[in-house]
Amino acid sequence: MDLSIVIVNWNTKELLANCLESVVGDQSSVGSGRWPVNGLEVNLRSGGRVLTTEILVVDNASTDGSPAMVRRRFPQVQLIENLENVGFARANNQAIRRSRGRYVLLLNSDTELHPGALEQMLEYMEDHPWVGACGPQLRNADGTHQISCQPMLTPWREFWRLTFLERIKRRASYDFSQRDFRSPRQVEVLKGACLLVRRAALDQVGLLDEQYFMYTEEVDLCYRLRQAGWQLFWLPQARVTHYGEGSTRQVAEAMYLQLYRSKIQFYRKVGGARQARLFKLLVTLAYLPRWLAMALSTPFAPALANRTRTYRRLLAELPGM
Repeated sequence: MDLSIVIVNWNTKELLANCLESVVGDQSSVGSGRWPVNGLEVNLRSGGRVLTTEILVVDNASTDGSPAMVRRRFPQVQLIENLENVGFARANNQAIRRSRGRYVLLLNSDTELHPGALEQMLEYMEDHPWVGACGPQLRNADGTHQISCQPMLTPWREFWRLTFLERIKRRASYDFSQRDFRSPRQVEVLKGACLLVRRAALDQVGLLDEQYFMYTEEVDLCYRLRQAGWQLFWLPQARVTHYGEGSTRQVAEAMYLQLYRSKIQFYRKVGGARQARLFKLLVTLAYLPRWLAMALSTPFAPALANRTRTYRRLLAELPGM
């Protein structure tokens, strides 16, 4: 097996169906002989190579009928059904351990592959054996560019972004010009919405760290890949639409807090307790004036109430994270 496509789902039935459609193509072709019953074939233009592929979907105890939809509409998919939501990293690892591909594509359920995107990423990996992972250009639903890669996280880069200094000078993101959208670029972190990883690299550095329930697991993986000497490349010619927050918007406030919990966890892991404390201090300095301004404005702008409450919870829970 050449490629294993891994998708984790939690209550995103319609988005998942669209994602799988973009992977396997027209539903009318399923079972027609165009694809094997346990996957599909990807034709690479370079050298006329054909790569065999398997698709694995891990469902984290959805209640919206997602598993039934997968069984009915996509019989070629290997479905793993969890009895509880075990988190994003752990669910991905369940499928990776069962998979057989030389490459593993981690794909969010709220994405859609553009025609040719999969072939372009695979061709690049086949032709560049020193590359441990690559990712496509992510697009928003309206077709605009979405941040697809970034420099490695540091507490100061985060503070720079949170205090809006990023608008003056870029330090926490890449400054792309139109020229950069025409050719591959080596980067430090690739977004996990669509991430193609070489199996040999995973075997060397290990799977996703299951201490992360949600968020930052791809930053941690990219960090370990680069530490082991693998290069990471962003491929703007391969395009994927990422609708974003398909699962997390269902519990938006909890996931907002989880985002910072995961970042603190990362800083503690790679920089020790001192770096984690520094990050919490910088987040407090960035959010305290923001929360105060919103708290004063909420009586006149009730729409800010939810965000004000979320910021208050973040500041209250930050010390114990």
